[in-house]
Amino acid sequence: MTRSPTLSRRALLRVTAIAGTGFMIGCEDPSVVDDNTNSASDTNTNIDTAPLTFNHFINISTDDTVTVVVKHLDKGQGVTTGLPAIVAEELGARWDQMRWQYSPADSTRYNNLFWGPVQGTGGSSSIANSWKQLRTAGAAAREMIINAAAKEWGVPATEITVSNGKAQHSSGKTASIGELAIAASQITPPTEPKLKLARDFKLIGVNASGKLPRMDSKEKSTGTAQYTIDVKRPNMLSAVMAHPPLFGATVKHVDDTKALQIEGVEHVLTTPRGVAVVAKHHWAALKGREALTIEWDDSAAEKRSSDELTAYLQKVVSEPMTAVREEGDIKKAFNESSKTIEMTFDFPYLAHATMEPMNCVLQLKNGECHIWTGSQVPTLDVGTVAAITGIPPENVHLHVQFAGGSFGRRAVPDSDYVAETAMIAKALGKTNPIKLQWTREDDMLGGRYRPMAHHQFQASLDNKGNLTGWHQRATAQSILRGTPFEAMISGAVDDSLTEGGKQLPYSVPNITVEAAEAEIGVPVLWWRSVGHTFNAYSTEVFLDEIAHASQQDPVELRKKLLTKHPKHKKVLELAADKSNWGSALPSNTARGIALHESFNTVVAQVAEVTLNGDGSYRVNKITCAVDCGIAVTPDVVKAQLEGGIGYGLSATMGEAITLKEGRVEQNNFHTYQPLRINQMPEIDVHIVESNEAPTGVGEPGTPPAGPAVANALRALTGKAITQLPIGPSVTT
Repeated sequence: MTRSPTLSRRALLRVTAIAGTGFMIGCEDPSVVDDNTNSASDTNTNIDTAPLTFNHFINISTDDTVTVVVKHLDKGQGVTTGLPAIVAEELGARWDQMRWQYSPADSTRYNNLFWGPVQGTGGSSSIANSWKQLRTAGAAAREMIINAAAKEWGVPATEITVSNGKAQHSSGKTASIGELAIAASQITPPTEPKLKLARDFKLIGVNASGKLPRMDSKEKSTGTAQYTIDVKRPNMLSAVMAHPPLFGATVKHVDDTKALQIEGVEHVLTTPRGVAVVAKHHWAALKGREALTIEWDDSAAEKRSSDELTAYLQKVVSEPMTAVREEGDIKKAFNESSKTIEMTFDFPYLAHATMEPMNCVLQLKNGECHIWTGSQVPTLDVGTVAAITGIPPENVHLHVQFAGGSFGRRAVPDSDYVAETAMIAKALGKTNPIKLQWTREDDMLGGRYRPMAHHQFQASLDNKGNLTGWHQRATAQSILRGTPFEAMISGAVDDSLTEGGKQLPYSVPNITVEAAEAEIGVPVLWWRSVGHTFNAYSTEVFLDEIAHASQQDPVELRKKLLTKHPKHKKVLELAADKSNWGSALPSNTARGIALHESFNTVVAQVAEVTLNGDGSYRVNKITCAVDCGIAVTPDVVKAQLEGGIGYGLSATMGEAITLKEGRVEQNNFHTYQPLRINQMPEIDVHIVESNEAPTGVGEPGTPPAGPAVANALRALTGKAITQLPIGPSVTT
């Protein structure tokens, strides 16, 4: 797709990766770029490229600007910095010439390589699945630039290098990559470009800390970044939904007489998900909703309270379960044991509590649909809207916005809030854009929680204090069952119930892990690190109990049990060393440690906690060690671990969603209390140097935080904490 050189500075060099190996290149006029702006930055626009056969990732302008097409949603985790960094390294570009653009929704070109034909962000996979793909794209562009320079200068390509945004030859000849862009478009793309060795990296890696400032820092710190809540379209109408107060209830009758009398209210609509009020502005929609009189049919609703649900989960664990891991002879281990240890754990529902509540803007016009939202799984959202509106998916255009947090909440199998917006727009039959905005209360009461869970543990010790048997039994609701993702369940039980427990790294001669799915009518969803949260907590707290029962140092016990996992042992030792494990501490202060692998990343954390005389406690410091392969952007890695630790501490110390006769009791931050800034401890992160491919960092910082704190409190009080949240104080 080569255009005439008369395009001059408006020409763009497009480099495309074909499943990370093959390429297509061409010059494109920037007029193909969608005029929808993602943020206040002129460079960060949501593009929709001209039809091309293969995936497009790199645009090189003749003005030397390099734009990376980002296929993943940035919800605060920094992919709009990390993904361009991969390209910049292989291409040989300067960081100040890098830009980014969100990709359009197109799973044939921008799918998550770990997920198959699905475009989406989650599972801490953005950098990991894009690593080889974007390196290959950048390396191909570099080789085409080199070949273009070689042809123009009449020198061998092997004598030319690209660095700092320029092609250079020993003769002194130089040219910027922008100056060579049009000529490079004439070069046949390499099918297997040569990738750099890790030792030659200049921009990425542990030693590159501070070299790659985040691209979104300015707009996010100045309030100019555009989120869905900021989207305004001409003639836009505002909508809110009245959801059933009980999960599973449906609309029986609506009296909208008073609502329609509110100034600004234009429509009241009954949908499968509740009653929608559409108005000229958000405040009128809210007042209209308050004026509704709705009779709900709760005959099929979930009506149990939290204590009843806990009792139900305990009953499930007492009944026959499915073994997901069996090694050795667990019965023999307990029959021959000198000592046994038993412990049970209860975990509450947890809300995602994103800073930006769920929202979407959608417009139906001229047989097409345009969507503006922070979409975590575009394939799902586009498919859902197409099914509701009857518009072919190719005519559903998704304009991805920044998302004010997600933690899994925006990856909804039924695209709940996006689906609601489509239902409203379809029912109205107007061309006005519709903006559906959930309130904080809607979000907190709306379900999609991390599941409640109940775990039961037993361990056996021989007469020398050695751990000989490990038996875990777990139950929670399945996240995947009954959703489009059900095919991901590989066995009889949803893996999210036991992930991190099933893969316990400690060498125990006899081990059995069992699970069963619970049947509860509360909508559940992935929550930052999913099942790893309760499995990391229960396994690590239980292991500390074993250490105390066998009179072993918790770190030494773990080291002894990690003979088959040197990576885990190295991370554990690094955290222990950096935290000065074993050194003297002030009175009423202790350390606790926890180790866990999630999303192929190993994290160890040491918590230093002080216990006050009234039973209150203070988490003073968390020392964190992580092996995540190559740290593409070390500063972002550290930030993600810090945020993950804060998120884990918040859930451990104070968060819980509880039900009374089926109704959620928390509706805002005064009743659902996340960690306050004055509770945040000092955090010291250490990254293990590695030449391995990068693994996830968005979620792995969360699971070890809670058990590290609980184990420090165990050291202080002599009592293990088996029910969360801990609350503001502990019993001594």
